[in-house]
Amino acid sequence: MTAHQQDRAGDRAKHRQGIRVRGRVPDRAQVRTGRRAAARAARRTRVVLAAVAGLAGAVALAGCADAEEFVGGKPRSPEETIRVIPHNGAHGVRADGRFEVRVPQGRLERVEVSRTGDAGRQPVAGRISPDGMAWRPVPGRLQLGAKYTVDAVALDGAGHRSARHTTFTTSVPARRFTGHFSPQSDVTVGTGLIFSLVFNRPLADRAAVERAVKVSARPAVDIAAHWFGHRRLDFRPRERWRPGTEITVELRLRGVKAGPGAYGTQRRTVHYRVGRDQVSVIDAARHTMTVRQSGRVAAVLPVTAGDDENPTYNGKMVILERHSMTRMDGDTVGFGGEYDIPDVPHAMRLTRSGTFLHGNYWAPPEIFGGLNTSHGCVGLKDIKGGGPHTPAGWFFGRSIVGDTVVVQHSPERTVAPDNGLGGWNMPWELWRAGSALD
Repeated sequence: MTAHQQDRAGDRAKHRQGIRVRGRVPDRAQVRTGRRAAARAARRTRVVLAAVAGLAGAVALAGCADAEEFVGGKPRSPEETIRVIPHNGAHGVRADGRFEVRVPQGRLERVEVSRTGDAGRQPVAGRISPDGMAWRPVPGRLQLGAKYTVDAVALDGAGHRSARHTTFTTSVPARRFTGHFSPQSDVTVGTGLIFSLVFNRPLADRAAVERAVKVSARPAVDIAAHWFGHRRLDFRPRERWRPGTEITVELRLRGVKAGPGAYGTQRRTVHYRVGRDQVSVIDAARHTMTVRQSGRVAAVLPVTAGDDENPTYNGKMVILERHSMTRMDGDTVGFGGEYDIPDVPHAMRLTRSGTFLHGNYWAPPEIFGGLNTSHGCVGLKDIKGGGPHTPAGWFFGRSIVGDTVVVQHSPERTVAPDNGLGGWNMPWELWRAGSALD
């Protein structure tokens, strides 16, 4: 995950006080009662069904809470089921500190760890012990100034499956700053990618930092920088990238002084190749998504978008990350216990505030193409575990990070330019005005 996460604490607090919070969260999963009685009966069963079902494929719990495991009919806390050291949310972890994932009973099925730091987002190599009870990284120190993300799936002694997602951040040397970015180097990206650097601390001399970051393309196009506050620097061209474009990012931040006692640590070059052009337009009023590749219609898929109380954001968004399966917990984004689905298939993040385009196996078939029922996400018909030939599976298999998704005819406002990679919603001249050098 990139470090673009916006602070939604105020929104969550408003929700708890009875003030409506709109369009920022995963699929509603049809939890409201009374208005759609038949659908609601099916929805109320989803948490129990999902909690005891087997998780298939990789689990990436992006922005979601820990899984619950049911033992003897009572929920068991994820901390008891899967233990991660350092603890979730830890900051300032020492590079030589202890790092492991462990189960007190049963065995670990899968552990996936990634690191977001100087080199972008990278997988962290590690091994599960022969007895299946512990995972440890390969020998070596943790990287300074990096965010570590842990996704683990385990079976307890009774055969119940549980999933857990945690993060922690290592310490940054005094008088140093670093910029986090995603995706990692040498990958193929969509035509809507915006290169974004999020720094670990506010920077006073933004001009010095901007001069030390060069983004170029072949064939050449005009590329401009835009600052969102004092910690985030984005780069984009006037229009979306042409397919086949080679993008080069030179980070020459090592030793750059960005303020009193703040010096850069990074010096590296990042490369991306722009793949085919794919733009998907969601018509929230018609409940459809039209997928175009190279301008030609590849498919028109039925969807369910945000409901009247929680409509989906309008505007241009970009796929930030893709997960074959993830967990969505309403409690983490201000909706209490309205939904908690541990195995949402084919999930693609569109905003840092929680908007996803994902598979939905729990809604009645007539929902898709006929009714908007979510908390702000966009759902595609799927099956439990995710099917490759469902509408969600078809779209997931043809999408990459950097692809553009446009939402139209929703009653919600346009997504903010700094919510994910929403900078395409900003006019070019206004974007250029955000440079510290102009």
